Amino acid sequence: MIDDGLPITDLSSASSPAGRKAIGKQLVASVETIGFFYVVGHSIDPKLMKNAFDSAREFFSLTEDQKQTIAVNQSQRGWMRKGLARLEGSASADIKEVFFWGREVAENDPDVLQKLPLVAPNQWPERSLPDFKKNILNYYQEVMKLGALLLECIAHGLDQNPEIFRQKYTKPLGRGQLVYYPPISADDLACNSYSAAPHTDFGVLTILLQDSLGGLQAKHQNGEWIDLLPIEGSLICNVGDLLERWTNGRLKSTTHRVLNTSGKERLSIPVFFDPNSDAWIDPQDFQTFRTKRVLPPVKAGEYISGKNHQNFLHYKN
Repeated sequence: MIDDGLPITDLSSASSPAGRKAIGKQLVASVETIGFFYVVGHSIDPKLMKNAFDSAREFFSLTEDQKQTIAVNQSQRGWMRKGLARLEGSASADIKEVFFWGREVAENDPDVLQKLPLVAPNQWPERSLPDFKKNILNYYQEVMKLGALLLECIAHGLDQNPEIFRQKYTKPLGRGQLVYYPPISADDLACNSYSAAPHTDFGVLTILLQDSLGGLQAKHQNGEWIDLLPIEGSLICNVGDLLERWTNGRLKSTTHRVLNTSGKERLSIPVFFDPNSDAWIDPQDFQTFRTKRVLPPVKAGEYISGKNHQNFLHYKN
């Protein structure tokens, strides 16, 4: 445990069924309350993490004209300039830029032709940064493997069959972001302007790589904000709205925010490990948690896309 009480989950023992079940019990105990946990022992090569950060830094150092050549589109792919992310209930837009990508698909992919929500070809700055795509995808692919392992552990921790998750993750959305946060000032805070305003994540499971500057905070059940300080080599994970809904409220999607008051430029790389776009997310999958509160099933892509339309202003242009 660390000062903020957030558990550190070591995946070193996840190679055995008994190890995965023990890890799952620890994870479920964490996400039934605060909804966040650190992960170490995840086996992702530190070089891949460094290369992803280096590529993110190079991308955000491009000129605005260069980034604008892959401006974010209606499929949530490409570069989003500052001022276009305004989270529900916030007083102003977030002070950040974002590059969005997802699972690699071609223009003639059947899911693209069917226009499944959030399934679309990526936009890459290949002319400006020839190694960018390789570095981002190499890291992304390892995170997707980690996401599958974490959900398997969580299923065991819930005393459920991991197949509940596997059958909905044959072609996962796996939405990724590179996020650039310039420093914010006391005047920004006085105007309720945030690096990222208080929000919950929309999907199932978020796996976050953050730099060494800090700034991420989660809202404790007692209403206080706690700092989720960087731990070298670790990743921070949290439950999203869709997993809280899926488990009928047992696992908690926790409000969090980002305040980059470090005086320096901050970078983070979240990957949202979400199901197939056309997967039905039904709380009755977890029948042991059924109460009068059971919500109707929703399709993953439609649900997340609806949230995107409410929170990103480029959809309104």
